[in-house]
Amino acid sequence: MKPINFRPMKELFQNVFFKMFVILVLILLLIIPTVMVQELIDERTQRQQEVVNEVSSKHALSQTVAGPILTIPYRLRRNVYNKATGKTEMISEQRMFHILPDELKINGNVHSESRKRGLFEVIVYQSDVNIASTFKSLPLEKLNVPIDQFDFDKAFLTLGISDLKGLSEQVRIQVNDSSFTCNPGVLTDEVISSGLHVNVPIKEDQGLLRVSCKLDLKGSQQLMFVPIGKETTVELHSDWKDPSFSGEFIPHTRSVNEKGFDARWKVLNLNRNFPQEWSGSRNIEQSAFGVEMNMPVDVYQKATRVTKYAMLFIVLTFLVFFFVEVINRILIHPIQYILVGIALILFYVLMLALSEQIYFNAAYLLASFMTIGLIYFYARTILGSQKLGLLTAAILLIMYLFIFVIIQMQDYALLFGSFGVFLILGVTMYFSRQVDWFDLKKGE
Repeated sequence: MKPINFRPMKELFQNVFFKMFVILVLILLLIIPTVMVQELIDERTQRQQEVVNEVSSKHALSQTVAGPILTIPYRLRRNVYNKATGKTEMISEQRMFHILPDELKINGNVHSESRKRGLFEVIVYQSDVNIASTFKSLPLEKLNVPIDQFDFDKAFLTLGISDLKGLSEQVRIQVNDSSFTCNPGVLTDEVISSGLHVNVPIKEDQGLLRVSCKLDLKGSQQLMFVPIGKETTVELHSDWKDPSFSGEFIPHTRSVNEKGFDARWKVLNLNRNFPQEWSGSRNIEQSAFGVEMNMPVDVYQKATRVTKYAMLFIVLTFLVFFFVEVINRILIHPIQYILVGIALILFYVLMLALSEQIYFNAAYLLASFMTIGLIYFYARTILGSQKLGLLTAAILLIMYLFIFVIIQMQDYALLFGSFGVFLILGVTMYFSRQVDWFDLKKGE
């Protein structure tokens, strides 16, 4: 068999413009494993969320507390024409009149706890929530309904709790000098869909109502409150040191340190989009506010941010090798470019795997040094020079440190990244300024 003559192929690869085309094709092909790495990160993110949901559902889900709300049933009588009989008849419809408190004060102590399931960690909490509210009067005149149409004996209080599984003790509501044990569920879903209720017979000339209760409430991730008072004050104290205050309102005052956080909210009825009393359905939970107690470092979010720079890494690394070829008259085979590209892609898999076991920053740095070391030893061999191998490693080290600094930033990441890429382009233009691209011959 006649041996294959590789000389024409070698001469073809010595053409700098053909080599640039081949490198471009290789970069485009490496997009495929880059996308696969991103899919792997998405899969791990989804698995993490499944674990969080599983642990939360067994302990208790995020909690939203709304109440107490006083509801008075009434009968609305009106005349309706009956087509069948041709007569006007009077019908009576059962409706609900909902009244919110004038003052609402909530004081809570929240104790956080970490639950592990495999590689994943979920934050749950146990809270003691004290609620005190005041109804100064019953604004029945605003409904424009005769007083005899109200069923005062069937009045009830509703306390909204989004996940009743989180209750650890029986709940008793103190109304003035009387105490009532709460019943599960709600009597109407016009305002609250999940919670407790208690029948509180009142008088038509009812004066001041002071309503208070204590909740031993478990939950996970979030603890939220609905500002139903004409003036709502919420104070929370917790040992969780990485809170995220969320919802419609942020705290007026807050203090966060290594021992935990203290936060205080004050919300007026003028700040929200629903009144103090009404008849019929209304969504009030959209005005909820409170605190999130998620893990402070989301490894998969940071891994996703790093992966977005994968193509920049590949392009810049290939650019380094290409200029080493051009300036030092060294021929590098496309297979060698592919191996270097695979090493760069493998960095993200290493970083992801390590970050699930150790701190993300440590995982990033360890995966970086492993990748730089591998490419250094390989480059030193294929380039036949210790100096060029060290130069390649130094450039990779600068790039990895550059990305490491970017992912630590939030507000200035785009600015710093833009200036960094601009600087890289400037350095590239500086070192290529004396290259005669029309007269490049290998081996001279």
